[in-house]
Amino acid sequence: MKQILLGIMPLLIGIFFILLGNGMQFTLVGLRGDLEGFSAADLAVVTSAYFVGYLLGARSTPGFIRRVGHVRVFAAVGSFMSAALIALTLIAEPFAWTLLRVVIGFCMAGIYVTAESWLNAEATNENRGTVLSVYMIAQTLGTIAAQGLLALGDAATASLFIVASIMVSISFGPILLSVSPTPAAQLSRPMALSELFRGAPLGTFGIFCLGTIYATQAGMGPVFGVQVGMSAQQVSLFMAMLFTGPLLLQVPIGWISDRVDRRLVIFATSAFGAVFCLSGWLIGGGQAALLGTAFLVGGVTMPLYALLLAYVNDGLPTEDMPAASGGMALTFGLGAILGPLAAGFVMQIFGAYMFWVSLGATFLCVALFALYRMTQREVPTPPSETESYIGVLPSATQITVAAAGSWSASQSKEQGEGEDAGEKDGEDRHEMQR
Repeated sequence: MKQILLGIMPLLIGIFFILLGNGMQFTLVGLRGDLEGFSAADLAVVTSAYFVGYLLGARSTPGFIRRVGHVRVFAAVGSFMSAALIALTLIAEPFAWTLLRVVIGFCMAGIYVTAESWLNAEATNENRGTVLSVYMIAQTLGTIAAQGLLALGDAATASLFIVASIMVSISFGPILLSVSPTPAAQLSRPMALSELFRGAPLGTFGIFCLGTIYATQAGMGPVFGVQVGMSAQQVSLFMAMLFTGPLLLQVPIGWISDRVDRRLVIFATSAFGAVFCLSGWLIGGGQAALLGTAFLVGGVTMPLYALLLAYVNDGLPTEDMPAASGGMALTFGLGAILGPLAAGFVMQIFGAYMFWVSLGATFLCVALFALYRMTQREVPTPPSETESYIGVLPSATQITVAAAGSWSASQSKEQGEGEDAGEKDGEDRHEMQR
């Protein structure tokens, strides 16, 4: 395992620096947009534009890799992203920012697809779960650390955007200078959404809703912060808390989900998310209360995404997982595009605290649908036979979603075989004693 981790260390370092840059720009767009006089609706469109680009990039990048190779693709998308980050300060106008955010989203998807194809090739069935977990932790830590870098400058100037661009540029070094080869990324044709919904209605609906929740938190969180009077440092801390919660809550939620009906865990997690959002709406503007709410709401969002992926995989044969992962990525992307638009427009009309109302209403929809599905169908898979849970982040591309599903299935199979062998050994010993 140590050898494998050393082999992917350049990737982990590069991804950490990329997330420093990308995490900074998400918060900076809200801070600078407010200073430039953008409305909540304007910033909602700018936020959604990122996920439009991300969805396009996730589908296009594998073809580019097959034609010119992963090194050229990574260098190209990284360079365009670095340039687009600086360009945000040159043309402070909503339409221009919308186009630039499409470019940034497209480039980030290209970076993820390239990096995750390398990661998937380096890992084996025995260590894939650990490798993916370390990769997700590197992403989360990069996003959290990015909020701390915002204290280095003023959002009213170009300095922080330049720092974000520098972080992305620095990331090229460890990855492009690595000697490890990366095969071309291979993606299966996505499963039709109608077929995915028929096979896993709760998972499909829930992942769509989680797309709206995650994108609203990431994109409209800074907008909410500035509209309720937070300083730039307070907004940064607020956003950091949204991403810190999963580091502590992911493990216990995943442990529970491997032992009880996953629909019950999905219902409970969604219901808690709705309650936490309701408390954020009712409590008001106390700094400590807002930070605590952000920690709890963010803490259930990412585990809930991984729960829904695991639940979909529970009912699928292993050979269908690659196609289903494409359908799930598309479903999540559509939700991520629509979520900020809806939240931004209600915030524009009814005020900043509709941020919590829009998130809470979506959590509540997932909880109610999970409750409904529990009345329509018996436990589809006994808890002892479910796939092993792994904390996949919402930013993961189809490559990682499919790899995580395959690993979970293999782990579940190995555990089942181990239990069967243990039972057989016990029976044999019993017979010998007799």
